[in-house]
Amino acid sequence: MLPFENFLQVVANAPLVSMDLIIENQRGEVLVGLRNNEPAAGFWFVPGGRVLKDERLDQAFLRISRNELGVDICRQYAESLGVYEHFYDTNAGSAPGFGTHYVVLAYRLRMDAETLHLPIGEQHEQYRWILQEQAREDTTIHPYSRAYFA
Repeated sequence: MLPFENFLQVVANAPLVSMDLIIENQRGEVLVGLRNNEPAAGFWFVPGGRVLKDERLDQAFLRISRNELGVDICRQYAESLGVYEHFYDTNAGSAPGFGTHYVVLAYRLRMDAETLHLPIGEQHEQYRWILQEQAREDTTIHPYSRAYFA
């Protein structure tokens, strides 16, 4: 694992690749979590995570679904929503002078909400389900997440 100080140097000098998971339940609601960490701390955001060095996309998807949803899901079961760019003024270390640039691969999954084992703590302090129509208008949901519901 890359030491955090080295990781911040990467953030300062290169884009990161990540995956966002747009989870829709049987009622047509989408899952958002209240973020604990920068960037986007304090906003509701869809689950997701970074792709790691030398990690294949299928492996990353499986790891991210396990870490963010508490279940192992294969990428082949998800619908690709395309590639997005996210630019933030902040970074994971709250270090001054640089923001974070993500290239995001977005995927939609339709799932039974009862099958999820949502972790509380490191990334999100709580979760909620919201209708997509409401999510589009809710300014407590980060604009980058709201874009998935447009």
